[in-house]
Amino acid sequence: MLIDTYGRVATDLRVSLTDRCNLRCTYCMPEEGLQWLAKPDLLSDDEIVRLIDIAVTRLGITEVRFTGGEPLLRPGLVGIVERVAALEPRPQMSLTTNGIGLKRTATALKAAGLDRVNVSLDTLRPDVFKTLTRRDRHKDVIEGLEAARAAELTPVKVNSVLMPGLNENEAPDLLAWAVEHDYELRFIEQMPLDAQHGWKRDGMVTAGDILASLRTRFELTEEGSEERGSAPAERWVVDGGSHRVGVIASVTRPFCSACDRTRLTADGQVRTCLFAREETDLRAALRSDAPDEEIARIWRLAMWGKKAGAGLDDPTFVQPDRPMSAIGG
Repeated sequence: MLIDTYGRVATDLRVSLTDRCNLRCTYCMPEEGLQWLAKPDLLSDDEIVRLIDIAVTRLGITEVRFTGGEPLLRPGLVGIVERVAALEPRPQMSLTTNGIGLKRTATALKAAGLDRVNVSLDTLRPDVFKTLTRRDRHKDVIEGLEAARAAELTPVKVNSVLMPGLNENEAPDLLAWAVEHDYELRFIEQMPLDAQHGWKRDGMVTAGDILASLRTRFELTEEGSEERGSAPAERWVVDGGSHRVGVIASVTRPFCSACDRTRLTADGQVRTCLFAREETDLRAALRSDAPDEEIARIWRLAMWGKKAGAGLDDPTFVQPDRPMSAIGG
């Protein structure tokens, strides 16, 4: 298993399939994009499947989330999902996507064995979407969400980041829309993972701000820590019904003590935390023909050294060198 010195056990693997993205969200990367990883530096499909196999069969991983950049840009995605679905034991598989391209791939991904999707959508207004993402693709995301629901990649979860001066007042409208369409909405506090290092704690839209806004229109009943488990989202029952809304307060209410994640970057590095400044290289071991047990040993050692917390409340906190698009969400 992947245990650390604080007794936490990682059972959830986040796999970044590419650092590339077809949006340019203001809270992630600059308008001109980034210097992408060279193709030889990326893990091959076979290497990705092998590392997931090691994680599942030797290290106790039970859930795999495919991320990016934008994972739908990975040409071999459907084949990777199909091969991971054939592993014994079979892990639960999900995908975090911006939804562009999901309309044409949702059915194939479901047939390959994908269980569900998380789709990023920060606004219901096409003009605000264009400002936030620097791309006019709002309609494509809405159609992708509909395709995911039709393909039964459920529950379909929608992730929203609220930004001051842009969409900070949209929380109630987003929740009403999610309830109407049977999506599970989760708000995520903006995190210091932008490539341009422009994040500032002062002025950010906090979990408290979001909940106060939602309560102007909805009755929210806290679900409780027992239901939450190790999930990052605190959830509330909406108007006493069957729908839930979540808030991931990574900055103001960090949940590091219950973290059960390990992360694999698109170029084969283990990251113990989104905000880590250190990585452990598995690609070199793979390409030097190391046996599976040696790779598992390296991975265990990396996770053993995981820090107690992300350190966001430390005034000396320094952002990671790699932005969200290179790490995976």
